[in-house]
Amino acid sequence: MEPNQQDRQGIMQQDALLVGIAGFSLLCGMHFSPYFDPAYILLRPFTPTFIVSSPLLTFYFTSLFVSLFAVIVAGVPAALYERFSGQQQTNLTSLLIWLGGVLLLALPTLLPQ
Repeated sequence: MEPNQQDRQGIMQQDALLVGIAGFSLLCGMHFSPYFDPAYILLRPFTPTFIVSSPLLTFYFTSLFVSLFAVIVAGVPAALYERFSGQQQTNLTSLLIWLGGVLLLALPTLLPQ
């Protein structure tokens, strides 16, 4: 069964919002983000030398950790919205809430210092 034009447009809008969420979360995990240095300092003792042999790998893992943490924290308000509104599926409104949350987290990275 082929989806109609309106379904395709909704799917493309959701895809664009998901790309925006991923992009802003990656921006939160960059080395110039204000969240990176505290996360690097906190994660350094938990990276044993036999698993992560290079400081560069610790650098990459910290970036990945901060990005994932931004996605999770920004998704909480969207999940609460879905829960309280009784939705069974994610819609554009909850994705916009999620994008707004990750944008708020990325705002300190975007502003000049």
